[in-house]
Amino acid sequence: MKKRVIDLREQTQPLLDIVSYGRGGRALTSAQRAYVARTVHRVPEVVVKVSGGARTLAGVERHMQYIEKKGARGLETDMGTRAGGPLFARHVVENWDLDIQALKHYSKKFSLGKPPKLVHNIIFSMPPGTSAAKVLQAVHKLALNEWALQHRYAMALHTDEAHPHVHIIVKAVSEQGVRLNIRKATLRTWRSQFATNLRELGVAANATERAVRGETRTPKTTRIYRAALRDDSTHMRKREIALLRETASGGRMSDPGFTDIYRTRQIVVAGWRALIARLRESGNHKLADDAHAFVSGMPPVRTEKGHLAESMLNRRKGRSIQPQEWTR
Repeated sequence: MKKRVIDLREQTQPLLDIVSYGRGGRALTSAQRAYVARTVHRVPEVVVKVSGGARTLAGVERHMQYIEKKGARGLETDMGTRAGGPLFARHVVENWDLDIQALKHYSKKFSLGKPPKLVHNIIFSMPPGTSAAKVLQAVHKLALNEWALQHRYAMALHTDEAHPHVHIIVKAVSEQGVRLNIRKATLRTWRSQFATNLRELGVAANATERAVRGETRTPKTTRIYRAALRDDSTHMRKREIALLRETASGGRMSDPGFTDIYRTRQIVVAGWRALIARLRESGNHKLADDAHAFVSGMPPVRTEKGHLAESMLNRRKGRSIQPQEWTR
């Protein structure tokens, strides 16, 4: 199943609230100051990504079996039932009436194109060292607020990797017949809720856009990321070969994406500078100093191609570069 990761940096709205925080007006609220402080002090960032979604009944069952098999507590549904095995996956599919949803597409006389998604696959995760139980608890609360009595869902906590994460399968069409369309704004809302729920449990968590933190790396799909960890990513190998061919003749590396990323960085820095000035005006000098240090310490603007070129150069110099350094 082909997986798709939605890049949270692509958006039409202002980059989070940094720009609006920097505008004139009343002093920042305590909640706004706390948000800025979490960002500049690099509080751990939550991760929420859509890893795909099945369009067939067999695809739904396979994914349920996969997340249940690696789950620390099995597969848990929105009704509180917990079990596992292929028969349980089949039971969930039938209980959610997914066969009826699939039949609707194929029963159309002139059904063209790909069938619509039957479910969305979503992953909520936190960095290594975070309490897995609290990550699961935070996701439980978010799921209840977002989908209870509307979209059926099932989840599984995975602790097989260093970072605890929860896989959720959400039925694409609600019990009221409304389709769940996951947009960038939807993901931003979920990230914010997830981080808030974790903080209520005493876990330091933040939800800030990558661009606001000065990060320019493009996130990879789960498949590419895991292949890179094994040093077995054909995607990255092809990109390296293409880059070597481009620079073999001694010519300059073309990087058309640099202009857009650089423009975004200018907007981010301008917003931070205005915010720092506003903090000083209101007497928050310590936070202003921390924000200034944060902006000054942002890494240089680089595209994915630039990061790849740098990692290749470092390997030539004999330095060991871990795959996650250029796949995260």
